[in-house]
Order: sequence, then structure tokens, then C-alpha cells
Amino acid sequence: MTEKKSNDWNALYPYEPKFATIGGFQYHYVDEGPDAPDGVDRPTLICSHGNPTWSFFFRSVVEAFRDKYRVIAVDHIGCGLSEKPSASKYPYDTERRATDFLELIDKLGLKNCALIAHDWGGAIGMRAATRAPELFSKIVLMNTASYLSDRVPRRIRTFHIPILNKILAQGFNVFARAATTMATAKGLKPEVKAGLVAPYDSWANRVATLEFVKDIPISPKHRSYKTFVDMTEKLPTLEDKPIALIWGVKDWCFPPEVFLEEYLKYYPNAFVHKVADAGHYLLEDSPEETLGAIREFLER
Repeated sequence: MTEKKSNDWNALYPYEPKFATIGGFQYHYVDEGPDAPDGVDRPTLICSHGNPTWSFFFRSVVEAFRDKYRVIAVDHIGCGLSEKPSASKYPYDTERRATDFLELIDKLGLKNCALIAHDWGGAIGMRAATRAPELFSKIVLMNTASYLSDRVPRRIRTFHIPILNKILAQGFNVFARAATTMATAKGLKPEVKAGLVAPYDSWANRVATLEFVKDIPISPKHRSYKTFVDMTEKLPTLEDKPIALIWGVKDWCFPPEVFLEEYLKYYPNAFVHKVADAGHYLLEDSPEETLGAIREFLER
């Protein structure tokens, strides 16, 4: 099934597309910011999105910080403008995504990165950070989880049911379309809705939407369970880094009283900012407050 395309969102995303071959696939990323003098590393923000978003979700971060920072916002394989291989050609698991993320950082020669991660992008980013902590100077986590948790909402578990999950996620694009209403506390403008779902316009282009949600480890037999066990054990190794936990409070999927509080067990000295009137898509619901909190943290 295909959806009618809308170009109304293009004006919101005016960035020159950049691609790198990562793991044999075309990996798209936004790369904006001022040139640095020869021999001087620009401070870099690298943004990792979750499901079912893409680098479009971080456009406000790009606009807010590209005057001072090099801002990179990736599209994980299968998402956004990146290549969308079938599940038989690409594993679509957290470990491989973290490997891809680190390969891009290496190819671009990045150092001293500040990670900004949302939703499942937090698991990918933190897996990368626990594997190569020397590459990351600061970490901003927003409405995410990067540790084992037995709290998986029933509506998310639905997408672990074989056959039904393909019909819903790939056939009717239920996951991506539902997120444009369920992940926001204030509602989205039509052009923003169109932008968020634009890359996921056919069965073949929705493989990652399904595989992302299937990658939530709900049992010890799950393909990513060992990855999350190892990542959970290594989270304390990042405690000496400045870490921010910026949270949309009205989030039914990652409620702060569960997920934010769990993070504080690992990072009791973290910078915490709760965005009271925002849902899961806090950069859409309350961009000024969210960006202000990120700025305050980065400039401390």
C-alpha cells in the first residue's frame, strides 16, 4: 500500500543531503554549521533519532545550534533518506545500528561529540557510547531508555505479534501514522505530520518502522537481549560525563516516573529538565523550552 505524497514539509527541511557508505549501505545525514579554522576541531552535536522519526525530528536543533556547533543528524538505515534494505539483507538490531553510528563518526573524523538522542535513538547512541566512550564528551537523553526494562506498553507489544505486525506497520503504516497523534500533547501542523511520515510511503519503505519496534527486548531469547544486558552493565562507566535528562512529562510510552527515575539511579548528578506540557515528541510540542534546556546544559 502506498500513501499520497505531500511536499508541504520540504520547506521545513532545506538541508543539502549528504551520504556515506556505511556497512555497505547508503547512510544519509544532515551536516550543518560553521567552518572551523584549520587545525581546530569544531564542537559537534550528533543527533540520533528513534522510531518512527528521522533526522527531520531534529530540524529545530539544527536551526538553534548550527551558528556555533557542527550539527549532524543521522538517518539510521531504513529510515529517512537512508537506504532501506529488506530485513533479509540488514539485521536491524541495536548492535548493528550502534556499529553503523560509530562507523559514520569514524568516517567523518569526529571527536568530542555531544550526543543528543531521543526514543530508540537513545539506545543506539548509548550503545555506541558504552563501546567507545572516548568519542563522546556530553550526553543529552530525551524520552528514551537504554537499559533493560519490563515495562512495554500493550499497544507496543502488539507489534511483536507475527503477521499482524506486518499488516499494521508495513501495510497500513499504523505505527508511524498513530505516532503523529499519540506522541504529541499539543497536536502537529499538517506539514509536520507529512514530514514525519514522508519517508515511510510504501510497504518496502516501512521495514525499519516494523523492525525497530520488534527490536525491543521483551524476553531473554530476544535478538537484542544480550546487547541490552551488556549496555545496562556498562552504563555506570559513563557517570563521569556531563549527562542531561530532558523529558516531555506527558509521555505514555516513556513516562518520567518510570524511565527518568530509572536513569537517575545510574546518573544521580544528571542535569534534569522536565517539560511539563510536552509529550513524547517534546521537540515538536515545546521546542523553545526543550532547546533552551539543551542550550543551558551545553553551555554550563
